[in-house]
Amino acid sequence: MSGTIRVRFAPSPTGHLHIGGARTALFNYLYARRQGGTFVLRLEDTDVERSTEESVQMILEDMKWLGLNWDEGPGVGGDFGPYRQTERLDIYREKVNQLLDSGDAYYCFCSAESLDSMRKQALEKNEDPKYNGACRHIPSTEAKARVAAGEPHTIRMKMPTEGETIIGDAVREKVVFENKVLDDFVLFRTNGLPTYNFAVVVDDVTMKITHVIRGDDHLSNTPRQIAVYKALNEPLPKFAHVPMILGPDKTRLSKRHGATSIGAYAKEGYLPETMINYLALLGWAFDDKTTLFSKQALEEKFSLKKVSKNPAVFDPDKLTWMNGQYMRSIDEAVYIKRALSVLRNTGVLSDKDDTTYATACVKLVREKFKLLTELPGQVDYFFQEPDLEKIDEKAREKLASMKENQVLFKALHEKLKMVESFSVSGLEESLKGFIEEKQVKFGILAHPLRVSLTGRMQSPGIFEVMEILGKEKTISRLEIGLKTAGIDI
Repeated sequence: MSGTIRVRFAPSPTGHLHIGGARTALFNYLYARRQGGTFVLRLEDTDVERSTEESVQMILEDMKWLGLNWDEGPGVGGDFGPYRQTERLDIYREKVNQLLDSGDAYYCFCSAESLDSMRKQALEKNEDPKYNGACRHIPSTEAKARVAAGEPHTIRMKMPTEGETIIGDAVREKVVFENKVLDDFVLFRTNGLPTYNFAVVVDDVTMKITHVIRGDDHLSNTPRQIAVYKALNEPLPKFAHVPMILGPDKTRLSKRHGATSIGAYAKEGYLPETMINYLALLGWAFDDKTTLFSKQALEEKFSLKKVSKNPAVFDPDKLTWMNGQYMRSIDEAVYIKRALSVLRNTGVLSDKDDTTYATACVKLVREKFKLLTELPGQVDYFFQEPDLEKIDEKAREKLASMKENQVLFKALHEKLKMVESFSVSGLEESLKGFIEEKQVKFGILAHPLRVSLTGRMQSPGIFEVMEILGKEKTISRLEIGLKTAGIDI
């Protein structure tokens, strides 16, 4: 098709935005940006029993969180709306009437019971359980009279029974279906709502979609949809069916593999930059070496020619590793804003707490964790005194070792009182002189001191911790540590 590139992502609002859907949305978004085209968001909400407004909002929020901003669609508008299928019913009725008038569609009066019986008979004969065309040849006048009389009915597509349907696919190149295996599928249900295979074509036609990029689970739908395009005398879009996503065990990705929705990964502390980068690598690769791509780089490099035919394997460990890389590399101001938000949401940081102090804390531990949800556990001791009665056994042993060197630790206590510059450099200089004077190894001091200040065996550099805590808190916590170890001061 000629003209401006137009692609779409069309989720059904029946739940969260899942990994597979998000990857499809991303590929469409990147293709539009790379080609200077238009990215359309459309909601396929005709499954009225399962579609909810709550799901709509979750999908929109997850799309925004990922940064997949749509050019047309809900909340944005556009020249080809409405962008919700339940608001487009008049359009579907107009198009199905066109197919009825041309003889490419027909009314079907078969009941659910007769269809079930039909399927069973076919299976007993080892035949495909497809519709046998029982109503295909009812004269138009008779069919219209029965409809006018109120007889329940559906509307079916009159499919070709001979020859082949050939799909030109940007990923799979050429796919061939034998028409004899295709049945006359339903276009409109008895409840007056269109089916997916009809509505999706009408939407793509009327929204002038030029490229249909979607998961390869839709490949089997494509010959039916091509028949609708042809019956409507509309040009075919370019199809691109991207590979399915498998779990680490090489079975289809599902809840048994862990979180599968974008919202869940956001709550677990993954960054949107990470998810965009990792999703892009599920079925696409620029080369054999490059792993980390900014969103801008992806927009510049993405190509359907680089999309694999083979299934992609979702690797949670690689995702977490990648998140650690992004945690260290994103803009510092962005990191700080997100980190402080996490501390507020988890109650570690209150509105009354000093933002400057909290900023120093989160900057100090930036290299120490991979998920934002791990952050509160990395800095909690900065905001509340550690309970030295509840520390683990190894930490308790380090604290108790002060008793064996109580003269040394009493001297350390006095030394810290005299330190004028409570900065990293000032503390390093003072304590370096102290250990040289006392002729001891720094570790003898550092481990018990760290436990006194943080309640744990591991932390960032002890001088950095002391600088942020400040002189008053550092000395106060050391005193508590000494008392806990049984040393009178």
